[in-house]
Amino acid sequence: MAPAPRSQLVALRERALGEIAPDRNLEFKGIVPNLFEQARRDPRLERDIIRLQKERNAIILCHNYQMPEIYEIADFIGDSFGLSRMAQQADAEVIVFCGVHFMAESAAILNPDKRVLLPVLYAGCGMADMISAEGLCELKSEHPDAAVVCYVNSSADVKAESDICCTSSNVVQVVRSLREKKVIMVPDKNLAAYAQRMVPEKTLIAWEGWCPIHHGLATGELDSIKQQYPGAEIIAHPECQADMLGKADMVTSTSGMLTHARSSPAKEFIIVTECGMSNMLRREMPGKKFIPVCQICPDMKKIDLFSVKRSLEQMQFEITVPRRVAERARLALERMMAIAP
Repeated sequence: MAPAPRSQLVALRERALGEIAPDRNLEFKGIVPNLFEQARRDPRLERDIIRLQKERNAIILCHNYQMPEIYEIADFIGDSFGLSRMAQQADAEVIVFCGVHFMAESAAILNPDKRVLLPVLYAGCGMADMISAEGLCELKSEHPDAAVVCYVNSSADVKAESDICCTSSNVVQVVRSLREKKVIMVPDKNLAAYAQRMVPEKTLIAWEGWCPIHHGLATGELDSIKQQYPGAEIIAHPECQADMLGKADMVTSTSGMLTHARSSPAKEFIIVTECGMSNMLRREMPGKKFIPVCQICPDMKKIDLFSVKRSLEQMQFEITVPRRVAERARLALERMMAIAP
């Protein structure tokens, strides 16, 4: 099946933003996060998925922000960087990516000999939609002496116009590695601002994009929660705005949150990111308390057990990237992995 044009995918995603896991039959607006804390297990569907997975020689990758029931059928759970690495190392013919579109694209780019499936085609990313390859090329023409760092939360076309990719876990390492003093960073202005503070010897030129989920988190809510849990450590994602990060004890990626919470002697943590991460942390460390300051990403909640089963049954939706674009985007991804293995 030929891939749908990106404009069509964006339109599909926009029409579907109110849908979060059809079996829950809920609208996004006004959802209370704890409705998504418990896995909606379905033993029959899980058995079917395991059977199909064996028949297809498939591996199931799951982002930390996915529904809790997806954790239970996943082979690997992680952040964008960890899953990119796992996709590259996967010993399987088929990769089922339980995440969003740009993640499945990256897996397809890194694994041209494997089939990559995204169970819900219109699971997209609002921030990735804020930049185009054409827009990046215009910015590059204004700053011809600047290196281009592309956050992995972007399309293959944008990656292809970039020198190197980064994730929230390795952005500081990537920016420091560049010989150029000027660095264009796309598409997240908040991540760029964080990198600028951490690497002041560079001059970062930020694209005017942001994650709608992290950008919307308010310090007032954090202050209120902190009053209730004065001894809790605050761990925030670098996609948040600077005033939020300034209140955090630790700024790190979702994988970094997991690592820090495991090693910290603290028993209570305020987690400032998408709501799903607190679910993951509770699953991994039931003896510690995780209090979310969060919003729900509707795109990260679109995949459910039925869509995973259907994807394996019908081998849909296969994500492909044009060869010329994939070759250039692969260079940017592989440069990142060489610097931050």
